[in-house]
Amino acid sequence: MMTISAKLPEDYWENLEIQKQDLDFLHNHLFELETPMTVKELVFVLAEERIRSEQEAQLKQKKAGGKIYLPKDKYKIGDALTFPALEWKKGKVTAVRPGTNPEIDEFGVLTVEMDGGDERFFAYNLADHHLNELQDASPTDDSLDPQVVVATYGGELEKKLDQAFSSDDNLVRIAGRWFPRALLVDVNVGHLNLAEAVLDMAGGEPLPTAGLLKDVELPDGVNPKLAEFSLNYALQEDTRFDEVGSAGQVLWCLQRLEPEEVQDIPEFLKYIPIDHDRAVLTDEMLELEAQLDDELSAVQPQPTEEDAEEVVISLLYPHWRTGTLPVSARLKKFFPTAYESPRVRFTLVDGETGDRMPGWVVRQHRYVFGLREWYQNKELIPGNLIRVRHGEKPGEVIVDPVSHRNTRDWVRTVIVGADGGLVFALLKQVVTAAFNERMVIAATDVEAVDQARAQALKNHQSFDKLVNIMMRELTKLNPQGHVHAQELYSAVNIIRRCPPAPLLCLLNTRNDFIHVGDLHFRLEESRDKEVS
Repeated sequence: MMTISAKLPEDYWENLEIQKQDLDFLHNHLFELETPMTVKELVFVLAEERIRSEQEAQLKQKKAGGKIYLPKDKYKIGDALTFPALEWKKGKVTAVRPGTNPEIDEFGVLTVEMDGGDERFFAYNLADHHLNELQDASPTDDSLDPQVVVATYGGELEKKLDQAFSSDDNLVRIAGRWFPRALLVDVNVGHLNLAEAVLDMAGGEPLPTAGLLKDVELPDGVNPKLAEFSLNYALQEDTRFDEVGSAGQVLWCLQRLEPEEVQDIPEFLKYIPIDHDRAVLTDEMLELEAQLDDELSAVQPQPTEEDAEEVVISLLYPHWRTGTLPVSARLKKFFPTAYESPRVRFTLVDGETGDRMPGWVVRQHRYVFGLREWYQNKELIPGNLIRVRHGEKPGEVIVDPVSHRNTRDWVRTVIVGADGGLVFALLKQVVTAAFNERMVIAATDVEAVDQARAQALKNHQSFDKLVNIMMRELTKLNPQGHVHAQELYSAVNIIRRCPPAPLLCLLNTRNDFIHVGDLHFRLEESRDKEVS
């Protein structure tokens, strides 16, 4: 059996551009299946079709040089032939004669003058020969194997295809799946009002599309997958509804029933960007930044952390005050994500009691909301250590404080002075969980601290001045008169949300701050007197 080989340019898949014929083919594919598909699934279909069409085009080009020589066929003088078994070389028949072989029935012999001028002989009219059948070759290289193509170039091809689909008004997308608009079932205002009523009765608890379809009642006889996708699309286009399911799961909720802290970023987490140059950060500073688990930091998890079964973080004041957790580089793998939904609903589980709590991942701002009452019930304070790990079921995340016997410890405490500014003192506080000594800051009068924060923001206090004030107050607690950068980071965030990098850059570039080793800093004496 003779195979037909094909070969693609080395950069074929890297430089591939989505053409109209590609989109037409995928449109037809979706029409035939009547099933929404992800762009990842469609990239595989596209790769298969591109390979098939390229092989077909190359075969057609090779056949253009003349008849394909097959031993079973008959030929005459003057016929132009191509020979697949000879890498598609060409030749012309110059003579024919009977063949002689007692073991073979009647056959003939061709004399062929090849393009290079040499003369060769070939059998013809020979029914039984392995070269009589053409067969598409199995991939001769990885560029012709769709599985290898998707594994190697899938990410870039998905981006290109997604971009092409986004510009195509004939396609619609929901929860990462694409479908022809023309096949959508009509979902009217009455259907949507029924869906709103069902979700209203659920009291803010998200429901899957299948649950809504029971009451919405689309026309009978419709493909169930088509009905579900059509309702999903209609809900997506209506601002009353919010899709809050994790990747691979579609859940609907009414926006007006979602917590305010989910719809809008809480005040304590709002960050006003501070100009800084990361190039001035030392290796020691970069290491500290990675350890602090700040959702605003542009860091990547270390390879040794990627497979960690749990992560322990220090609770930062703004998150403690708001009832949130950061979706930091180390923590993000524990929380669900989504194809498109800006907010994802999931379940938080108390690792000590098993109590379940509604949780929300706010993807754009990289935080998790839903722990305010839990922090209060556990009597946690900023600086306590929180353990985060995967739940036993998909969509569940377990949280628990790192154990510590209840006791009264001397811890750094923030209070408001007579002038309305913050003051730090070492006071005995009830501590119910283990804590990070450099991050811990108890607040005995939260409302007074809130007022001090609001006043500082109202006065447009500069970041430089805030850092100076905080350092001066913190150094009063240390006989050596210096403060660690991590302590300063924790304190500054009481007044102003700030990731580590801007603070560390300031400490490393201003003469006001003297590095005394191991990321401990003190104020330059003359400057200290001047500020005070």
